[in-house]
Amino acid sequence: MAGTSEPHASAFSAAELEFLAEDDMIEIVPNLRMDTLNFISGDFGPFRPQIATQVPLWLAVALKRRGKCTIRSPEWMSVDKLTQVLEAERDSEKFQPLPFHYVEISRLLFDHARDDIPDIYMVRSLIEDIKDVRFHKIGTGLEIISKERTYALRLKNLSAMEANIIRPFVTRALETFYKLGSSDMIKESDQAPNRQPQTTNRGPRRQLKDR
Repeated sequence: MAGTSEPHASAFSAAELEFLAEDDMIEIVPNLRMDTLNFISGDFGPFRPQIATQVPLWLAVALKRRGKCTIRSPEWMSVDKLTQVLEAERDSEKFQPLPFHYVEISRLLFDHARDDIPDIYMVRSLIEDIKDVRFHKIGTGLEIISKERTYALRLKNLSAMEANIIRPFVTRALETFYKLGSSDMIKESDQAPNRQPQTTNRGPRRQLKDR
């Protein structure tokens, strides 16, 4: 992985995240007749003209490139749905639920199926606005944990790309806070009042005679 050689880099590259996103299922409308396709990841088909079916995104892109299907834009990529998400992101401190790979899925569809996406320019603009608002929230959250000692962090509804970007910083920050906390515990134990050593009562001392 990209992060194994450079500790300050993201855990995955953009290409690796896109590769993972290609396993997400999406609906296509084939224009050919074809029997079931058998892959290690599963069986898909049979395919019949004008009958919608679900396939992995990588297969949908492969068929689209060959002119064998049209790709139906996911429901969450409609203008109405994205507008609702954008307004909710602006009005709330919480992250709104979106597909884990929404950034990579939309990029693949913009690149390979732009003619299948209604209102593509508006959709692209809304997704960019959503990304900007969510990154602003992330930046605000990172400022908070950089100023306050934190030992755990829970972020709900982050996407793969967003989690991938902040993971290195958050990991280093939590490790630093943990080490500082451990140092403080050691320091406190060192400053604890020492026990008085117990003395053994050996009885009265014998006086020495002067010579």
